[in-house]
Amino acid sequence: MVDAIEITTKNKVHILEKLLGHISKKGYGLVYTQFRVESENTAFLYVELENVVDIDCLISELRGFSGVMEVVKFFPTDEIWGKRIIIIGTGIQVSQVVLGAITEADRHNIRGERISIDTLPLTGEKNIIEALEAIGYLPRVSCIVLAESEIEDSIIGVIDEIKNNYNIKIVGLNGNDSLINHLDLVVTDPVQAGVMAVMAISETSNLDISRIKEVL
Repeated sequence: MVDAIEITTKNKVHILEKLLGHISKKGYGLVYTQFRVESENTAFLYVELENVVDIDCLISELRGFSGVMEVVKFFPTDEIWGKRIIIIGTGIQVSQVVLGAITEADRHNIRGERISIDTLPLTGEKNIIEALEAIGYLPRVSCIVLAESEIEDSIIGVIDEIKNNYNIKIVGLNGNDSLINHLDLVVTDPVQAGVMAVMAISETSNLDISRIKEVL
């Protein structure tokens, strides 16, 4: 079970270290954290934790720290926003993938799932590689769709890293024989690629893309 809290603090030196240090000493696992500075005097720390024995007790303890203004309990982001698909590319390809993905996600979300669709308008090998390398820093990402008509072999390394380290599925619209073996799925029709990306991460879909070996 994952618990989430948001801590409002004064923007003081070492406050982040003290709060996270206390949580760590309790033996609770950090699932996700986000720290943002609202003003010169105020900052917010959002924390998702696992293995918490008594979340209300922890909140009470954190409220006792110097500089802490408030601590409130939240629902984890996975429960609120659910899974996330990021579509990378430009032009008509992206718009068609988005059309398929949003249409299919709507069908699943009506039934109680929570799947969101993001787009990142990028082109060029270097820019796409940089974006893929940063994927691990983003929360809730379950699938990436590379909506480019041509994908270079140079991104094979970063694709393998994402799949191995973050368990994120990667769908492509195209690719040569060497690249296809590293993608989870290749769907040449962009609308269908969006549909398949949603089905691949849906908890209510029976689709197992690991069993699909050919280009669709």
